[in-house]
Amino acid sequence: MGHRKLASPRRGSAGLRPRKRSSELLPTPRTWPQINSQNPKLLGFVGYKVGMTHVFMIDDWPNSPTNGKEIYMPVTVLEVPPIIPLALRAYAVDGKGEPNVITEYWSPSSLQFLDITRRIHSLSFFLKNDENKKKFEEKFSSKLDLIKSNLDRIVYFRLLVATQPRKIPSLGKKVPDLVEIQIGGGEKKAQLDYALNVLGKEISIRDVFKEGQLIDVIGVTKGKGFAGVIKRYSVVELPRWHKHRKGSRKIGTRGPSLGTPSYTPQPGQLGFHRRTEYNKRIIKIGDDSKEINPAGGFVRYGIVRNTYILLEGSILGSKKRPIFLRDPIRPSYVFESAPKITYINILSQQG
Repeated sequence: MGHRKLASPRRGSAGLRPRKRSSELLPTPRTWPQINSQNPKLLGFVGYKVGMTHVFMIDDWPNSPTNGKEIYMPVTVLEVPPIIPLALRAYAVDGKGEPNVITEYWSPSSLQFLDITRRIHSLSFFLKNDENKKKFEEKFSSKLDLIKSNLDRIVYFRLLVATQPRKIPSLGKKVPDLVEIQIGGGEKKAQLDYALNVLGKEISIRDVFKEGQLIDVIGVTKGKGFAGVIKRYSVVELPRWHKHRKGSRKIGTRGPSLGTPSYTPQPGQLGFHRRTEYNKRIIKIGDDSKEINPAGGFVRYGIVRNTYILLEGSILGSKKRPIFLRDPIRPSYVFESAPKITYINILSQQG
């Protein structure tokens, strides 16, 4: 009589529960890194996934067996047109010990961009009257005074920025994505001056990141709909040559119905989850799209027309999906320069 196995490893990580659909298409970071720079800067950016290709580059990882040699590297292409800061939000600790917005300041220089989003489209019609515009500017000038008077209470500043999907015709949308991006580095007074200086002006990715550095990628994975336990959790299918009155692609008991909740695999939503990928290296930041565009454009995307970046390896999400790029919260290594690229593949991509 054979030995009966009474235990098996857990299928699927319990740290990724609940496996449900993401509440937003472009998630923002829950945690921001602390940087030691004396000059304030934004800690994030937003790009749109284009597709993948490959490059040949000189390996500059220290202690690598191929250090100094030419290696093959798959890369992901992201199109990153400039973003526009619209408003400044100041956060201070409330009575419960949690940071909350104490006020929001809109600069007169950012009012010209109100037409780019439908969320505040009615406000743009209101401000076409010169008298209404004057009242609007007076209202927010008092909010700026409130920020300056409470500078010692403020824990951090964030900018409400808008992307410019109009510059990417292949996306097929005009309404921008609005996200909050935290300001890091420097003192609070320097951060406030930096925010007031960039409101209403375009910020390029070169103002936030540099070639060769590591970043974190935050986004939503590909959605695959409702799936069973075999596909969702890699549960071993029961042998089909026995009689299975309840089916072979199912689990046995679901555990106790009372007491501690069970982590037994069950069918449900697969994909379209919020996820974070850490320490993805920026191989290249380029402005000449001819360097990467294949003949006829990328499959299911089209032609890149704006600034682009090449990220090492693959990233989550489907093509045309907005991706949030953040300064690394736990960098594994700090590179001093970008790698030397010897070849970029621009042949037509299949599939």
